Amino acid sequence: MTEVTHSDAQTRRNVLVLVAAQAVLGAQMPMLFTVAGLAGQSLAPNPCWATLPISAMVIGSMLTATPLSAFMQRFGRRPGFILGALGGALGATIAALGLWWGNFAIFVAGALFSGCYMSAQGFYRFAVSDTASEAYRPKAISYVMAGGLLSAIVGPQIVKVTALEMVVPFLGTYLAVIALNLGGLFLFGFLRIPRPAPPAADAPLGRSRAELLRTPRIAVAIICATVSYALMNLVMTSSPLAVVGCGFTTSDAANVVTAHVLAMYVPSFFTGHLIARFGVERIVGLGLAILAGAGTVALMGVELEHFFLALILLGIGWNFGFIGATAMLGTAHRPEERGRMQGLNDLIVFAGVTMASFSSGGLMNCSGGTVEAGWQAVNVAMLPFLVLAGGALIWLALRPRAA
Repeated sequence: MTEVTHSDAQTRRNVLVLVAAQAVLGAQMPMLFTVAGLAGQSLAPNPCWATLPISAMVIGSMLTATPLSAFMQRFGRRPGFILGALGGALGATIAALGLWWGNFAIFVAGALFSGCYMSAQGFYRFAVSDTASEAYRPKAISYVMAGGLLSAIVGPQIVKVTALEMVVPFLGTYLAVIALNLGGLFLFGFLRIPRPAPPAADAPLGRSRAELLRTPRIAVAIICATVSYALMNLVMTSSPLAVVGCGFTTSDAANVVTAHVLAMYVPSFFTGHLIARFGVERIVGLGLAILAGAGTVALMGVELEHFFLALILLGIGWNFGFIGATAMLGTAHRPEERGRMQGLNDLIVFAGVTMASFSSGGLMNCSGGTVEAGWQAVNVAMLPFLVLAGGALIWLALRPRAA
């Protein structure tokens, strides 16, 4: 069995493959987040359930994170990524049938299976670090995340072309998602990440999950990653409903999502350099501050420019907060703890994202008499969680001095 090496030449090859995977297969994420809430609103018996399909997708991601991590630890990254793409294709197929039959429950079930791809995509950033040196790791993670830049452009444009082109609205979009998943499978044939060697009988087992969570740096990294991702999801999930509800078009909503996803990934070209220069804690803190700025802009009005600016800031804040927290986590556990730690991290992160996406629809549609009131409720809800993450980060920064 081949040992995992830390060859940056090999890592650069893997970066190219995973960037392509982010661009092709990753295009389905902005597509699904643009149309799932709108489709759910047309199918749901109660408007408060409009974002339930997005919540189901995140729940599917949460439920598959730990077993998928264990699967990759045993069989390697490539089989795990192929399994994720097949799950995405199956989910889109079931959702398309739900749309065709006008059945909300089947549509939600399809979203649940789509979460398998969402979970697999979350491991791209971990996979590239498997063969990276410690010095190159933050940059490699940033480059892979930057692969979402093309998906930010391609995904919403596919939505514009496919959303209303068939008799059943949004059916064409889900058929396109099936094609992306099946076509993207071939990319993983070029991935070169050796399968982990089975542990020797006397190999160290590493810390338990409880011990890992009690490690201050790990705990703070997970808190910041969860808050960054959950708040991004909370606001982004409701944004197409808010844009259309305020009198703008589905194309306007797709353009706002495009701007948001571009803002999520464009900074990735230099986030790793910023982390190396200024330190990961400062970059995570900057990300949390920018997320607060996004909420402030959203509360200032509901003109199209407010939506664009708020969602752009939301994307940048997510990038700094989430990539920074990922880099922080990568330096806080040992190799034998990798599968256990990564699965646990994504389980917690997506549990938070699940609660955020489920709450988003209720806050948006059922917390006030108007679309504007619902949109304000969504953005005000960010505040306590930003205080939590910011407080945890400050505590970590002060802890060595206190000790």
